[in-house]
Amino acid sequence: MLQPVLHYGIHFLLPLLVALVFFKSKWKYAYIIMISTMLIDLDHLLAIPIFDANRCSINFHPLHSYIAISIYLLLIIPEKTRLLGLGLIIHIIADKADCLLM
Repeated sequence: MLQPVLHYGIHFLLPLLVALVFFKSKWKYAYIIMISTMLIDLDHLLAIPIFDANRCSINFHPLHSYIAISIYLLLIIPEKTRLLGLGLIIHIIADKADCLLM
C-alpha cells in the first residue's frame, strides 16, 4: 500500500513542490514541464512483459539507464534545460524508491 502512494506522490507532488518553491512566478509552466517527463516511461513498451511488478526499471529500460541518468543530471546545469532535467531526475527518484521498496 505504501509503495504506490510513495511512487505517485514523488511523481506528482514533488514536482509541484519544486515548482512552487523555486519557480514561483511560472510555477504552472514548471510543473507541466516536469510532469511531462513521465513520457520516458514509453521505454517500458520495449520490454517483455511490458509491466512486471517485481522488476526495477533503473538500468533495465534504456531511458532509465545509468548513462541516461548521467545526461539527465547534466541537463540541470543549463537554465534552458533545467526544468527538463529536474523532472527527469525526480522521475528516476520515484522509480528508485520503488526498487528500494521491492
